[in-house]
Amino acid sequence: MKLYFVRHGRTEWNEEGRIQGANGDSPLLPSSIQQIKKLGYALSPIRFDAVFSSDLKRAVDTAQLIMDQNQFPIHVEEISDLREWSLGQLEGCKIDTIRSKYPQEMDAFRHDLSQFHHDLFDAESLSDTTKRTFDFVKSLKGKKFDTVLIVGHGANLTASIRTLLGYKPEELRKNGGLTNASVTILTTDDFEHFDLLQWNDTSYLED
Repeated sequence: MKLYFVRHGRTEWNEEGRIQGANGDSPLLPSSIQQIKKLGYALSPIRFDAVFSSDLKRAVDTAQLIMDQNQFPIHVEEISDLREWSLGQLEGCKIDTIRSKYPQEMDAFRHDLSQFHHDLFDAESLSDTTKRTFDFVKSLKGKKFDTVLIVGHGANLTASIRTLLGYKPEELRKNGGLTNASVTILTTDDFEHFDLLQWNDTSYLED
């Protein structure tokens, strides 16, 4: 099975530098909508057997915009397990403000998730956020799908995809996270081993 993972388009909170987890959901920017349409056009020849999206509006809108461009459009199924990392008291806060108050925690969140103390903020744990997405992907085993599109969120997808690839917790943010409206592609034959074909690709914007 080939799995296409897309991070939702850039939102108002992204632009404002606010933390946007599972309980914050600001609209896509007009400029991002145009980017997603370009992405949809780039993916338009691909016949997806299934399209799954986080049930948060910014992800659903991204998935639907992609399908609107597709030559073989199908229904977008909303999946709550694909939601962004629930970040508790951090949600809606300016990143710069949190960084000034909790520099070590923000550094850990960006670079070494094994050192992020989620309980300080009543946030979801690393293991919980990756497990729900990991388990959803694993649930596709046995389905008669060849090609699947999954639309989700930056923090959750970065950690979850690398968990599928066998990375350790301290390595999950290695080489950074996922850009808005980027495409990452994995393949698997047995849902035990996953191979990375493409990471965080936005080359479609250059066309």
